[in-house]
This record gives sequence, C-alpha cells and structure tokens, in this order.
Amino acid sequence: MDIKQQIEQALIHAVEAAVAAGQLPEGGALPPVFLEEPPDKELGDFATNFAMQSARVFRQPPQKIAAAIKEHLTGDWLDHAEVAGPGFLNLYLKKSVIADTLRAVLSAGENYGQLPPQDAPRVQVEYVSANPTGPLHVGHGRGAAVGSALVTLLRTAGYAVDSEYYVNDAGNQMNLLAVSVNARYLELLGKAAVFPENGYHGADIVDTAQRIIDRDGDKYLLLSEEERLQIFQDLAYREKLAALEEDLADFGVTFDRWFSERTLHPEAVRRVVDVLLERGSAYEKDGAVWLRSTDYGDDKDRVIFRDNGVPTYLAADIAYHDDKYARGYGRMINIWGADHHGYVARVKASMAALGHDPTQLTVLLLQMVSLYRDGELVKLSKRTGETVTLRELMEEVGVDAARYFFLMRSLDSQLDFDLDLAKRKSNENPVYYIQYAHARIASIFRQADEAGIAVKDGEELELLTDETEIALIKKIASYPEEIARAAADFAPQRIARYSHELAGAFHSFYNKCRIVGQEPALASARLALVLTAGRVIRHSLSVLGVSAPEKM
Repeated sequence: MDIKQQIEQALIHAVEAAVAAGQLPEGGALPPVFLEEPPDKELGDFATNFAMQSARVFRQPPQKIAAAIKEHLTGDWLDHAEVAGPGFLNLYLKKSVIADTLRAVLSAGENYGQLPPQDAPRVQVEYVSANPTGPLHVGHGRGAAVGSALVTLLRTAGYAVDSEYYVNDAGNQMNLLAVSVNARYLELLGKAAVFPENGYHGADIVDTAQRIIDRDGDKYLLLSEEERLQIFQDLAYREKLAALEEDLADFGVTFDRWFSERTLHPEAVRRVVDVLLERGSAYEKDGAVWLRSTDYGDDKDRVIFRDNGVPTYLAADIAYHDDKYARGYGRMINIWGADHHGYVARVKASMAALGHDPTQLTVLLLQMVSLYRDGELVKLSKRTGETVTLRELMEEVGVDAARYFFLMRSLDSQLDFDLDLAKRKSNENPVYYIQYAHARIASIFRQADEAGIAVKDGEELELLTDETEIALIKKIASYPEEIARAAADFAPQRIARYSHELAGAFHSFYNKCRIVGQEPALASARLALVLTAGRVIRHSLSVLGVSAPEKM
C-alpha cells in the first residue's frame, strides 16, 4: 500500500471515529477522498478538501468537520495536520516516510508499476482493423498507437488481455480491389481498360499490377476476366495484408490474433440472422431481413440481409461480435474511427437482441489527425500526391515521436500533429524532453561508476530533504496509482502526461542537486533516487511503446 492509500484509509477511519464519538452525525454516502500536493511546501505534503465535499452529508460547517477529522487522525506517517482556509486539511509527513517510500520503490526493482493480477475476466481489444486494400494512413497510425498502448497499459494494471485485428477480407471492397488491379494491369500492358469510378486509385495499386507483370508477364491475358479477377484478388489481398503487418510491426504493433471476416461467411452470418428472426428481433420485409434496432435505441431499423440474399456489413459485424461473446471475454473494447459514431448503437442493439449484455462492449471513437509542416496544413503526400501514409510519417519523424505525439492527447479530441516539433531536438519536443532525462540518468551512472559511488538504501535516504528531491520521490511514488487510474479510464494519454511530468521533476532535481563531489552518504542516496527515476521513466515509456535511449 502506497502512502496516498494509507492517508486515504486513515482519513476514512478518522471520520468513522468522529462519528462514533458523536462529533459528526451519521449521514449518507461519503464523497471519495482526493489528495493533492499543495503548490507551497509550507501548506503540507498533501492536502484534502474532503471536509468541504462532505458538508452536505454531515450538515455542518467544513471547518468543524475538518477539526473533528484532525482530532482522530493517526498513522505512523503523520507528523501533524492543520485546518486551513474554508476547511482544507493540510497533512505533514514524518521525514522518515519519504525515505521509506523510496526504499519500497527501490526494493520493487524494475517491475515497479506492474500491478498484481486482477480477479477479472479476460479483456479483448480490437483496433486498427483497416481494410486490406491499401497502405495505412496517419489516422490508422493514431489508432495503432492508442490500441497497442492500451493493451500494454491494461496488462500492466494486472488484466489478462488479448489484442485482435479484424480483417475485412470479404465483401465488395475485395471485388473492387481485384477490379482496380486488373484495370492497372491491362493499362500497363497497353490494353484497353475501364477503371471503376469507385475503385482504388492509389499508386500502390499500380505498384501491385507492375509487380505481377514483373513476376509473371502477360500470361494472365490468356485467362477469362473472371479467372483473372479471382487470381488478382488473392494476390493483391495477400500483398496488402503483408504490407499492413510489416508497417504495424515496424511501428511496434503486433496482434495476438488476426481474425478473417471470410471465416464468418456464410454459416456464422446466417446463424445469427436466424437467431434474430427466431427471437423476433428481426423481421422480413420487401424480400430483405431487418434488425429491430429501434427497440434498442437506434434511430431506425437496419437491413442485415438484402433482398438479393447478400448480407450487409452489419450482418458480418453481428456475427463477429457474437463470436467475441462466445469466446468468454468479460470486456470487449473496440477502437473505431469517429466516422463510425452512428454505427455503435446498431452493433450494441444487435448484441442486446442476441441476449448479450451490451455494456460489456465499449467502443472508443478516434478523432482525426491533422498534420502541420511550417505552420501549414499538410493534406497530401509529397511522394504520391495522396493521403500521407503511416510509413511516410515513421520515415519523417521516427517511431518514438510518432507514437508519443499520437498518445499525447485523449483519443476523443482532434490531434494537430506538428511535424517540425516532432523532429526538433530540444526541450520543446515532449518526447525528446523525456528521453533526454533518461539519457542524463545513464550518463550520471557512468560518472558515478568512475567516481566509485554506489547506490545505498539505508539511513542515507533520510538525507534527501531538498524540495526537488521530495517532489521527485512523490512523483515516482504516484506511478502505480497512475497506472491503475489510466487503465480504469482506458486512457493511455495519462501515462504520456505522467512521463513528461516525471521527466520535469527529474530535470528540476538534476539542475539543483549534484552527486559527484558530494558527501558520500548524500551522493549514494541521490544516486538511489536517480536509479528509481530511471526505472520509472523507462517503464512508463515502455507502456507507450517508446524507447528509452541511454545516449542522445
């Protein structure tokens, strides 16, 4: 149990004691205890506004509530407490507490921040799931960064997690892929071809057709168009999917499972439609099958089987999510683009119609990414004149910067990505700022080794009394709580913010507190603090999928 948890428990016990003593009346549900670190050290190590938040419960002035809590507040950690202002309770720790906190972090080793296994069902996170018809663009990159960081975050918080990519390898987009490649194939061979208006116009399609020619020449001209389209669909699909896997792997993203939509057709899709019909949650009209999605909050009923007998994308998604439930996941998290906003209600409605609990399915909507260079919006790739790809972004700014910038903001807020800032080697660049802190730490250890200074965790740690030392210890001590809260909120951006704040606390310490040349006991204590700071920076960056270099 960390110090903040100890304080929160002690405050609750103090309230209970004050109620038992008749100083506070028995009331309703108490508000949660929130601790904050006062900006002024003179106001204590921690402060809480609990008395003000609970005034309605106890029907007493906050100052009186705070005084009653203070009277009954006890703990090995407590030096003293003071009531301040309209009812704040300022808490002052014993000097030994800071040292004990650091000592506990040191003993935890490299695994500090890893929480114990949760007694909870497995979690599945499905993300990216872009159609295998072309390269990934920067929007997919944001989804990849957020999804992979969320998976790591949840695992760090003690949850069992599976990651999954849903491959849309069935339906009209695959037919369009084949037709598009075929048209470019014919054009490159000097044959007449009509390119479909709704086909895939990217340069990658031309490249695919050229690779077919380079490998097999014009032999496919001897086949019927139907045969040629089937071959080209298979060749292009395998090529595009392999390219997606490669780009994602280079971006630090892998999946436990790649789920093929093709495996759902026709049996699984037909089965869920039949179940919906049997349950009265679907009906036939004008030769089509409709989901009664309005019964579950959707704005209108939706077609799941067309009048020509072809299932809609929704039908396949129903079958896919039904399969997820059948695999026994307690929580399923989908990361979709913001353009899928209207689709959420339909999928949840279909799950409720099948008898599943729709609250087990969480859909996180990813907002757009806008790229800026020299203060100007970047709309198209310099290389192709089309959408900027994830590969191009990685080549321009690097994987670390790309991942961190994607993770700096909450996924539900639009992201303005400053390409110039991402490449800048200065403290203005947040990822550089954090990585430089880690490189500094590595340099400190090289210097300490030359000077014969070793880490010690005895009474020396009580020498760490400078305000920058205490601030750094407190920030390090808050890391497990930050992991837990970020995981609970599905918010990896909290870890991005935390790592930046931790780096800031370290830089402040570094600029004020030297190690080499100091009295030996103090030097060893400070080196111990540096050791823990390095571990936590490294650990927090690993959650984000960002490297921690030792030299820069």
